[in-house]
Amino acid sequence: MTSPTAAPTLRQRLVASAVELTTAHGWSHVTMARLAREVGVSRQTVYDQVGTKQELAEAVISAELTRFLDAVTRAFDRSPDDLVAAVEGACHDVLVLAQDNALLRAIVSATHGTDTELLPLLTTHSATLLQTAQTVVAERVAEYDVALDPVRLATGIEVIVRVVLSHVMQPSASPARTAADLSWIAGRVLAAQ
Repeated sequence: MTSPTAAPTLRQRLVASAVELTTAHGWSHVTMARLAREVGVSRQTVYDQVGTKQELAEAVISAELTRFLDAVTRAFDRSPDDLVAAVEGACHDVLVLAQDNALLRAIVSATHGTDTELLPLLTTHSATLLQTAQTVVAERVAEYDVALDPVRLATGIEVIVRVVLSHVMQPSASPARTAADLSWIAGRVLAAQ
């Protein structure tokens, strides 16, 4: 029997509303007062739930990262006995999700003023994002029998995560082609002794 999906928390509703406002109007149009009106709460409640606008930005990026990491998890679940297929599936699913992601397009296409405030969270200040993604992938890879020195394995995971994020930001081929190329590389790295 499937359990019913829990109703979103107030914080989740605020973050979702911030995403909708950003994709429709740009990050510069997201204010705590506007967010309060959209969700039907006081401005103080918004501050209590999400903190400052910078903390809201981090929550927005974190929520999107969770969606992408859920796609990675599902791909690994589909290929429990084939690590290379799991890597290919994860790369593919992340790139497909990125391809149609309105928030990501809004962030990347922002070219002036305060609309660029979210971009550094994905690029120059992305250490937490990278570390979180690498940790999730490393935990999943640990479930497979890989005869590779742990330091080399961690390096391989980091390289693949960074390349996927690069393609998320600026794709150079279809998700299927990129995923196939990355899984080919992963296969060679994972087979190394």
